[in-house]
Amino acid sequence: MADFQRPTLCCCRKVLTVPSKSCEGGRGMGHCHRVDIASASNFHSFKLRHFHLDLRLNFALKEMTGWQVLELVPVQPGVQTLVLDTHPSLLIHSIDCKVPGTAGAPDTSLSLTYRVDPFTDYGSSLNISLPAAVIRPHRAFQITIRYTTTDGPAIWWLDAELTCGQTRPLVFTQGHSVCNRSFFPCFDTPAVKSTYSATVRVPEGVTVLMSASRSAYSKRDRVFQFSMEFPVPAYLVALVAGDLQPADIGPRSRVWAEPCVLTCAVSKLGGSVERWLGVAEGLFGPYVWGRYDIVFLPPSFPIVAMENPCLTFIISSILESREFLLIDVIHEIAHGWFGNAVTNATWEEMWLSEGLATYAQRRITTEAYGEAFTCLETVFRLDALHRQMRLLGDNNPVSKLQVKFEPGVNPSSLMNLFTYEKGFCFVSYLSQLCGDIKRFDSFLRAYIEQFKFSSVVAQDLLEFFLGFFPELKESCVSQKEGLEFERWLNGWGPPLCEPDLSAGGVLTGPVQRLCELWGSDTPDSQAIATFDLTSWSTFQTVLFLDRLLDRSPLPHEVMSRLSCCYSALLDGMNAEVQIRWLQIVVRNSFYPDLPRVRNFLHKHTSRMYTVPLYEDLCSGVLKYFAVEVFYQTQSRLHPNLRRTLQQILYQTSAVPTGTASPLLPPPATAPAPTDPPTPGTIALRDVNVSA
Repeated sequence: MADFQRPTLCCCRKVLTVPSKSCEGGRGMGHCHRVDIASASNFHSFKLRHFHLDLRLNFALKEMTGWQVLELVPVQPGVQTLVLDTHPSLLIHSIDCKVPGTAGAPDTSLSLTYRVDPFTDYGSSLNISLPAAVIRPHRAFQITIRYTTTDGPAIWWLDAELTCGQTRPLVFTQGHSVCNRSFFPCFDTPAVKSTYSATVRVPEGVTVLMSASRSAYSKRDRVFQFSMEFPVPAYLVALVAGDLQPADIGPRSRVWAEPCVLTCAVSKLGGSVERWLGVAEGLFGPYVWGRYDIVFLPPSFPIVAMENPCLTFIISSILESREFLLIDVIHEIAHGWFGNAVTNATWEEMWLSEGLATYAQRRITTEAYGEAFTCLETVFRLDALHRQMRLLGDNNPVSKLQVKFEPGVNPSSLMNLFTYEKGFCFVSYLSQLCGDIKRFDSFLRAYIEQFKFSSVVAQDLLEFFLGFFPELKESCVSQKEGLEFERWLNGWGPPLCEPDLSAGGVLTGPVQRLCELWGSDTPDSQAIATFDLTSWSTFQTVLFLDRLLDRSPLPHEVMSRLSCCYSALLDGMNAEVQIRWLQIVVRNSFYPDLPRVRNFLHKHTSRMYTVPLYEDLCSGVLKYFAVEVFYQTQSRLHPNLRRTLQQILYQTSAVPTGTASPLLPPPATAPAPTDPPTPGTIALRDVNVSA
């Protein structure tokens, strides 16, 4: 996801001037004392020990109905109300509490009063009055919430025609960042972690998977049971149900997919996943989640991949590109340590998960595929970061690592390349400070062991870093002029420094030379002909095309020669390559290649490919072409994506204020809450979205 609704941000924190704020209580069962402005809950008042979901899925009605049992312990005196995050799409039927019996009498069930209040446009607050008989300090109690939830932000129901096989419907959930409050009432903050279990009842022919271990399955009753024995935050609870088949690809890994996708997924991954897991364990310590399975989802999946524990969700469209698939899976593997085991305590410091996971991903690829490959991928991503910087401006506050957003701002609006790449550069700088990458690997292993199953803030990471390297603390590296830790976290703009990527020169050099040839006043055809793009890797090709895209608009003669040289060749390459060439075509209004744009949009119905092209089509003179293609393909688009594209088409239509668009009617409503923030000219694919 990229180019976001941009709130007004300010920052008032200081680094290394306050005590450590990591979650207390051991193994993540406590609560971080930092305020989470995105949660309406009073999570500081309770310890959530465990919760259980019992749900029945109804595909005909597109409903999940059942109940939730929460086991809670009061940790603050005098609390008489439990406040949970919820959503208008979630209907509460009743709430009960188990009251302990006295003098040997059996426990009784007491119906509780509650009310639902508005909170933000992405959620509500569920206020539950608790009886005095229940609220005993440090003694556990249980409440049961019976509810039905439909199509809120977390829950994506796909009719059969929107799946890959087009034979059976499918449903999946996507909790990042604050969507799971529409899946089940919860403390929807990364500061709170707990174990959970689930029982899910489905119709015949439906397989259920969750971000947990399957503990039991009744084929006769179509009941699946799951258990997550390690504490996780609410956003990492995930479910998918549909016509899914498994194939083992390693001793602790399995691919799940619709039957028509399964063979391709297995052939692309083979035995690689176990190799990557082994490399990661050698660098960062044991993989604690048991299994690492992957489920490939239809193109309607709104992001590229999501690091749900035990079960990575990933979009099937990415199977076209082996290199992008490799990077995305390794990035999600890295989250097993950075993001899942140790989590950012608030969404204002997402870089603590994404920046560290990106660094870990690149350590894994360096060990597995060499430094040159890693440097090439890093150059490609940093190019995208600087492209985003040029579009947003040097002083845009979303470029901070440590941000402060205003009440009501959706945390998903902070998902941008700075979270990943500026965070990566800061972690790389820390690695450089210690002078030995292997010593920094040791630090990261110790960091994971110290904070495993807890949630942290930047102070925790940096104080632990200086404690691990006392010689750096003594030399005051945190205050090094121009590179102060405070400036890294709270300064606007690009990274203060970037890692040395010269080892990638053997791969990036040819790309730069070819770009220079095409950028000259009279491109040398003979010199250009010596470059064979069929021998290049995908990352080399997309780096070349991105840099051409940065030069657009190009002279018409240059576009004609580019098309003659590459258009037919690129037709046979993967979608990551094709979309970049087609964006060049669109931004240069090169009409001879517009049929290729049409064919691409007829074939690809995923958000990460459609939205960038529609944005480009509508920002130029090709709006009518975009409307025509939209009407031809809209029946195969998920309703949420359809609304997003309608919004793009309608808002960019050149019509007088107060008149109707001649192109198409306005969307019936604004984009549904299930839509991620609408991207702009920065492609969705530029971010390794994990969520």
